[in-house]
Amino acid sequence: MPLDLSTLPPPQIIEALDYEAVLAAVMEDLKTRFAAAGVDYDVGNLETDPAKIILETAEYREVLVRARINDTAKANLLAFAVGSDLDHLAAFYDVTRLTDETDAALRSRIVLAIQGRSPAGPEERYMFVARSADVRVKEVRVYRVDGGPKIRIALLSSDNGGVPDGAMLAAVTAAVTAPGVRVVSDVIEVLAATQMTSNIAASVWLLPDTPMSVFDGLVAVLRAAWSKESGIGFDLEPSWIEARLHVDGVKRVSVSTPAASVIDDENTAIVIGTVTLTFAGRQR
Repeated sequence: MPLDLSTLPPPQIIEALDYEAVLAAVMEDLKTRFAAAGVDYDVGNLETDPAKIILETAEYREVLVRARINDTAKANLLAFAVGSDLDHLAAFYDVTRLTDETDAALRSRIVLAIQGRSPAGPEERYMFVARSADVRVKEVRVYRVDGGPKIRIALLSSDNGGVPDGAMLAAVTAAVTAPGVRVVSDVIEVLAATQMTSNIAASVWLLPDTPMSVFDGLVAVLRAAWSKESGIGFDLEPSWIEARLHVDGVKRVSVSTPAASVIDDENTAIVIGTVTLTFAGRQR
């Protein structure tokens, strides 16, 4: 599976910027230098002090320079690079952005390309090639059938309700079975990931001053979150539903369906069916 770059600790090269702390340090240095020169400097707290105004200007520009240095460091880190900076990082690993491919999708494919560089045909290699065949491929699972040479590659689409169409299946099949990609001993089958529908029902309480438009938009919020976060093998948890419905203005959420976790296997994607939300009133 691709490495989740968000789990890495913050890079030490990126500095936390604090304008007030920088200004305080140079003001203290200024006082020390005045004292050494025999100058009694006691107007540093005045907003009209010329020395302070000059230092405020200088330190503001220094913080801008430090921010630019931070941006330069981020542009060279896979977890933070965006746009054309990310394209250049991708090129180093022989990866090219697909038409309309997002930064997040490209970043994930770069990780797969790195993990899949092995002559033994690791699953990450097949995942990378499959993801590169069609920009609409949202997720890929590679698994072996009964320990034999048969390899199944299950796809989840970013459109069409998650179901890959014939063009996507054909493109991925051609890509993963091409010479130089398919391991000689592998028999490959490309197919749509199995989908399982799960309905959702919940009661929602709003805070006294929350407009009803917040409640009216919750179904769309929930579906959008599931589309973004879910995938093959992603379980549907009542606690996940509650957390996503608990937006600003919502007091309480009680999930009745599903009553327990809906456990997914590694080759199945859960599809949200009906979403029934009941307005249960208002509470403080």
